[in-house]
Amino acid sequence: MATEWGRPLKRVSGETAHPLEESTWPGSIPAVRQVLEDGLDLGGLTVLVGDNGAGKSTIVEAIAMAFGMSSEGGSTGARHTTRPSESVLHEHLRLTRGIGGARWGFFLRAETMHSFYTYLEGNPGRGDAAFHEMSHGESFLEVLSARFGDSGLYVLDEPEAALSFQGSLALVEVLRDIAESRNAQAVVATHSPIVAATPGAVLYEVGPWGLRPSTWEDLTLVRHWRSFLGDPEIYLRHLR
Repeated sequence: MATEWGRPLKRVSGETAHPLEESTWPGSIPAVRQVLEDGLDLGGLTVLVGDNGAGKSTIVEAIAMAFGMSSEGGSTGARHTTRPSESVLHEHLRLTRGIGGARWGFFLRAETMHSFYTYLEGNPGRGDAAFHEMSHGESFLEVLSARFGDSGLYVLDEPEAALSFQGSLALVEVLRDIAESRNAQAVVATHSPIVAATPGAVLYEVGPWGLRPSTWEDLTLVRHWRSFLGDPEIYLRHLR
């Protein structure tokens, strides 16, 4: 079994010397407040699942930025930016690094990947593909192939947005390999029951209660999808 020694991060918590007030957003979000006050241990693959506005994307964004990545995606050291919209949470986090863990990381953020591809066109490297000439899903899969696999921290915010069912399974394979690695690690925010089913994932359901550990079968997301696929009319009849 893989050990946390050698992985980039062991834990994320609040910076006691620079606290974020509970009355100040995003400190008022229950999940964010729990991370700041109680901390969050990180293994090979940590997956946050929850409704819109629950705070999961805010948390993964802050982890990426505290580690040295741009809020709009890319690897550590990249300074790609268009319109700053990130929260200040990263300024209030303390990262506990693993012994000998890599300092390199990559942030894949679905909502900003188009502008990230444009940034790569002006800053080519590593034999980058012509991402803008690919479909949305193809470009995501190419990023997984080209950027994932090395030792480091991989942060993904709703990576399923561009992917088909088969593409999502390809992502699961990549995440499974990271979870089993001794020197790589991933933190993911997702709405996908497929991504949440990745073997080795430690799941947290995010909501008004904060963060709570969950099994895949107990996720509200999974229950809703099972119910909808079994009888869509149960949900559709309530739409206007």
